[in-house]
Amino acid sequence: MPAYFKPQGSIRKAPHSPSRDRTRQRIKFSDERVCKSHLLNCCPHDILSGTRMDLGECLKVHDLALRADYEIASKQQDFFFELDAMDHLKSFIADCDRRTDIAKKRLADTQEEISAEVAAKAERVHELNEEIGKLLAKAEQLGAEGNVEESQKVMDEVEKTRICKREAEEIYRSSMPASSFQQQKLRVCEVCSAYLGLHDNDRRLADHFGGKLHLGFIEIREKLDELKVYIFSFFYCTEMLCIVT
Repeated sequence: MPAYFKPQGSIRKAPHSPSRDRTRQRIKFSDERVCKSHLLNCCPHDILSGTRMDLGECLKVHDLALRADYEIASKQQDFFFELDAMDHLKSFIADCDRRTDIAKKRLADTQEEISAEVAAKAERVHELNEEIGKLLAKAEQLGAEGNVEESQKVMDEVEKTRICKREAEEIYRSSMPASSFQQQKLRVCEVCSAYLGLHDNDRRLADHFGGKLHLGFIEIREKLDELKVYIFSFFYCTEMLCIVT
């Protein structure tokens, strides 16, 4: 288990001890005890704080003053903390993806065998359901930013998608027995591993896709992709320079 994570069950944030505060005063941002993901503003412990997947306090040191020191120093020198942060996020996302796979298997084990055709129809309802949730979250964000006209355009898309969803649900219901229909109600979010219901209302879906947990996982995944690109580009350019010289 990476040093960043506490054993499972340690959910609440532990209070800072005087000895730990003294340690923070003595160390520099380059110290191995400092969380490099925190310095790069991408530690899952920070991003998911206050969500139902709150990880508690990171076992490595988080300090905004150290981050400020790093940001100043990094303009003059490369410290390659991106490598540490990438390894940290890769481990975290791999664990999340494992949970998603386990949740999917658990659902599959409890659901009845249905034909591929019926499964495809259920999948279509799920897709339209998720699309409505994402569009509503987008419309609310645009409205909050004052883009009323754009928000209304998105709401028009929502209404069209709702019509498509109702049609897809009717096709789905008519293609399978009621008992099987009741067992195909859940799916697992590919981003944050939360359960989504086939019949979740629009408000619940918008809360999910616009919520801190889901958006936090998007932020973590996007940051991991950025780090991979940065590290690949850096070492590729370095290798090419060595070849040229």
